[in-house]
Amino acid sequence: MTPPEHGGAARPDAHDDGRYGEDVFPPGRAGEDDRIDLGALAYDETTLARLTDLGAGPDWRCLDIGAGTGTVARGLLHRAGVRSVLAVDRDVRFLAARPTPGLTALEADVTDPAFDPGRFDLVHARFVLMHLPGPEELIGRLSGLLTPGGLLVLGDAIDLTTATAPPNPYTRVMGAMWQGLRDTIGTDISWVPRYPELLRRAGLASVGAEIHVPPLLPGSPVSRFWAETWDRARDAILATGQVDGAAIDEARAYLDSDDCAALSAGMITAWGRSARRA
Repeated sequence: MTPPEHGGAARPDAHDDGRYGEDVFPPGRAGEDDRIDLGALAYDETTLARLTDLGAGPDWRCLDIGAGTGTVARGLLHRAGVRSVLAVDRDVRFLAARPTPGLTALEADVTDPAFDPGRFDLVHARFVLMHLPGPEELIGRLSGLLTPGGLLVLGDAIDLTTATAPPNPYTRVMGAMWQGLRDTIGTDISWVPRYPELLRRAGLASVGAEIHVPPLLPGSPVSRFWAETWDRARDAILATGQVDGAAIDEARAYLDSDDCAALSAGMITAWGRSARRA
């Protein structure tokens, strides 16, 4: 879940001077692996169920981009029984700390035009492209890493709340968070609903997509994930001027309260297959 380095053409209005993992969410900060694992607890079951339903299994060679702590990569090996997983991240310290047979860690920048680690039956990236400029170009390049009939599966955040939900402590801070991340590292989820179209434009077939929204319950992994995320992005959130520190603290308390009645940001998973040889 940790994206590679920024590169390529900038998105309109995106402030791309900052980078995920440097200006926000540095992996060297104590507890960052725990924050990533909270997200994994909230989303891995859905991701792995979809990957296995799409056929991931024995003899598959897989590429997991922005692999973070390696939970999806290990799930592919242990649950789906794939042959191998190349797990790519800009910083592989969490992968190196949890070695697993069949898993190879590669420290690399997926936006580098020279990035070409081979061809794979599955290319997967989750919560990566939303932090990077030029997603359409990147989708095209990732599709080029597929074997004939190979599968590209991409997941990113899709916010169903902040634009239309009644204001409450949670929605106010979530709105400020998205703006703060866009201002500092260029995060942009506005294009994410276009995933099916972009996969089709990349020449992939059998395109599909689904959305998973884990429930916000006191003490749940996703509630704890957002609380930790706000803490680590606090400076970026405050810099927007939309909320103050007291509002962030109020939102954290709201997440841990029985009064919480809100939707988490969801995860869209979209997929498509490359053409098979004639």
